[in-house]
Amino acid sequence: MEKLIIKSMAKEHKIKQMVKQKYGEIALLKKDPSCCSSECCCSTDSQSSMSEDYSTLEGYVAEADLNLGCGLPVQFAKIKKGDTVLDLGSGAGNDCFVARAEVGESGKVIGIDFTPAMVSKARDNAEKRGFNNVEFCEGDIDNMPVESMSIDVVISNCVLNLLPSKEKIFHEIHRVLKSGGHFCISDVVLEKDLPQSLIEVAELYTGCISGAITKEQYLSEISNAGFEQIEIVKSKEITLPDEFLSKYLENDPSNNYDKINKPGIFSITVTGQKA
Repeated sequence: MEKLIIKSMAKEHKIKQMVKQKYGEIALLKKDPSCCSSECCCSTDSQSSMSEDYSTLEGYVAEADLNLGCGLPVQFAKIKKGDTVLDLGSGAGNDCFVARAEVGESGKVIGIDFTPAMVSKARDNAEKRGFNNVEFCEGDIDNMPVESMSIDVVISNCVLNLLPSKEKIFHEIHRVLKSGGHFCISDVVLEKDLPQSLIEVAELYTGCISGAITKEQYLSEISNAGFEQIEIVKSKEITLPDEFLSKYLENDPSNNYDKINKPGIFSITVTGQKA
């Protein structure tokens, strides 16, 4: 049993380090991040099927938008003036800056990211614009450097699916929220467990599902963490084109790609409340 625990911890550490490296590379890119490899969760195809348009939202900062999300959590987060908002996996600061427009000068926005280069980029973006009520800190979202019961609203955009410790993360979200506080998270989930070969193909196309679990499992983790009034407020299927499936699965005898029209990969935005 002890060996299994150690092996699991080692695997989790390896995944985290891989994600941290890839997102560090994106943060340091001088060119459009859509030019990087699909392993970075930012392939050109990924953008057409997953990302949402932030450009019309108040507070939007183009320089902070690296096209890495899969939803618009702030749009459904019911943020009020004066709220303290926490963004998990804040990247270059895009969602934080949109949230800042919602909380106003009397509120506060905190972004957490475990990639040093992303934290540095976000701080630069905030400093350029004189945003004194937005702060960014380096840390793991499954062990947040945030005081318990100090946050009104938690948001996150296409981050939890990248990491294996969703149980820890949702319990941490519950810990830091005030009584009556709530979260709004956009993420990638699966309709059902997919064959490994299909997962690999889907990663080539979206670059973002390596740690995705089924929707049923995802909602169960939220409920087990103690949240109530759990609701999926938006759901969008990520479609893998037939020609793409055909190209990568036609030589795989374990799959009949002609019958796999809808693998069941979804971008969802889900909310939940702490009692």
